[in-house]
Order: sequence, then structure tokens, then C-alpha cells
Amino acid sequence: MSEPRTRARLDTPRETRRPPLVRRPSYDADAFGSFAEQFARFMGTAKFLIYMTLFVAVWVVWNTLAPSDLRFDEFPFIFLTLMLSLQASYAAPLILLAQNRQEFRDKVVAEQDRQANARAHADMEFLAREVASLRMSVGEVATRDFLRSELKGLYADIEELARSEEDDDQPPAG
Repeated sequence: MSEPRTRARLDTPRETRRPPLVRRPSYDADAFGSFAEQFARFMGTAKFLIYMTLFVAVWVVWNTLAPSDLRFDEFPFIFLTLMLSLQASYAAPLILLAQNRQEFRDKVVAEQDRQANARAHADMEFLAREVASLRMSVGEVATRDFLRSELKGLYADIEELARSEEDDDQPPAG
């Protein structure tokens, strides 16, 4: 009898194993990313534009005015076009890598800002509750003006009582 075939399930991924002899090149991602950022920063400067303009101008002038046996681009600027295309094909991914790293840093900063704002909001709510409770407590505490008015009222009551006793002690006139 033959062995039963096991069917692969579609909801579970297969185990993929690479042959042990195949090695991927290794590199330091942070170092490469830093290089990409420095390259992108340099390409965004006026200095780079001036260098590139001078390079192209010298190339065009040399291959136009130099004797034909000294020209290094036989066909009209085909090699220059190839060089500029090659430079652009490397520049674009490096610039994108630098932008992705900057976007990641911006996300981290935004998350830290959000957390700081949440803490500040919680602190403000706590302080608002504390101020409200202090106001309620102060509302129940006797103030100086309240005590003065109460004492004045009691003093007036005592004077009135003293007058009424004096009036009771004196014989009726008549």
C-alpha cells in the first residue's frame, strides 16, 4: 500500500528553508542609512548643483571643441546621458531611504509628543479637580468677613440684652 499523502493546508504557511550555502551579504543598516541621509542632504545643496553643472558643461565643451581623437564620448553625449541616468538611478533610492528614515524619526517624535500631551492633560485634569476641591473646602471655612459680621451681630445682641437688663433694674417712672 502506498503512504497517504499529506495535503498542505491553505491557512498555514509552509516552512521555507534556505540552502545552508546561500549567504546574504550583510551590512550595517544604520551606517548605510546615515550615508543615504548625508548623500541626500548633499544633493539638495547649491554646491551639488554647481558641481553637477560644471561637470556637464566641461563634458559638453570638451566633447564639442576638443580634437576628435581626444574626445571620450564619440557619439553626441550618449555616454553623458548614461552617466546621468546611472547617477539618477542610484540617487533616487538613496533619497527615498533618507526620507523613510526621517519619516520614522518624525513618527517617533510625534508619538513622544502625543504621550507628553496626554500626561500634561492628565496633570491639568488632576490640578483642576484639586482646585475644585479646595474651592469647596474654602467655601465651608469661615472667612474673616463672615466672622466679623457674626461677632458684630453677637455684640449687638449683648448690648441689647444689657440695655434691657438696665431697663428692668430701674424703677418705673411715675
